[in-house]
Amino acid sequence: MKRVFGVKKEKVPPPTVEEAAERINKRGDSVDEKIRKLDAELVKYREQIKKTRPGPAQEAIKSRAMRILKQKKMYEGQRDQLYNQTFNLDQVAFATEGIRDAQQTMAAMKAANKDLKGTLKTLKIDDVEKMQDEMMDLMDISNEIQESLGRSYNVPDDIDEDELLGELDALEADMGLETGPSEVPSYLQPDKESDLDTELPPVPAGHTKVPQPQAEPADDFGLPPVPRASMRS
Repeated sequence: MKRVFGVKKEKVPPPTVEEAAERINKRGDSVDEKIRKLDAELVKYREQIKKTRPGPAQEAIKSRAMRILKQKKMYEGQRDQLYNQTFNLDQVAFATEGIRDAQQTMAAMKAANKDLKGTLKTLKIDDVEKMQDEMMDLMDISNEIQESLGRSYNVPDDIDEDELLGELDALEADMGLETGPSEVPSYLQPDKESDLDTELPPVPAGHTKVPQPQAEPADDFGLPPVPRASMRS
C-alpha cells in the first residue's frame, strides 16, 4: 500500500521569530567577515598603486582593486538587506512579547477580580457600620470606668465660690509676706549682721600685725589733698 499511495509527509513547523533572527544574524556575521577581508586587500592594492609608476603595471593593479571594490559593494548591499530583515524580526518579536505580556496581565487581573468579588461577598457595609457602633459604645463604657476608678475619696464637695476666692486671697497674702517688697524669699535674703560684722581670725603667736595704711583726709570735694611741696613749686 505504501508503494501505491506513498507515505504522507509530516509538516515541518515553521521557524519561530527567534530562530529566524538567529539565522539571519549568522549570515550577517559571515558577510561582515567577507567585507573585512576585501578591505584588507584594498589596502594592499592602494599601497602598491602608490609605489608603482603610472603605466600598464599600475593600470593592472587598479583593475584588480576595482573588481575587489565591486565585490565589497555587493556584500555591503546584502548586509544592509540582512540588517533590515533583522530589524523587522525584532519588531515582530517585540510585538509578540507585548501581546504575551498583555495576556498575562489580563489573566492576573481576572484572577484578582474574582478574589476581590469573593472577599466582598463575605464583607458587608452593614456589618462594618455595626461593628463601628459597637466600638464607640465600648469606648464610652471604658471612659466611664476610667473616670470612676480615678475618683478621689474624702474630698469635700460643698466648697462654694466665695470660699474659693477667700482661699486664693489668703494664699496671695502669705506669699507677699514671705517674699517681701523685693520679691526675694526670706530664706534667700542675706543676713546683714552676719555678713557685715564678720570678724577676722586672730593673728597666730609670733607674728606681728601688719599696719594698715590710714586713709588721708579728703577736701570738701572728696579729693585727696595736694602735697605742700607741689603747692610751693
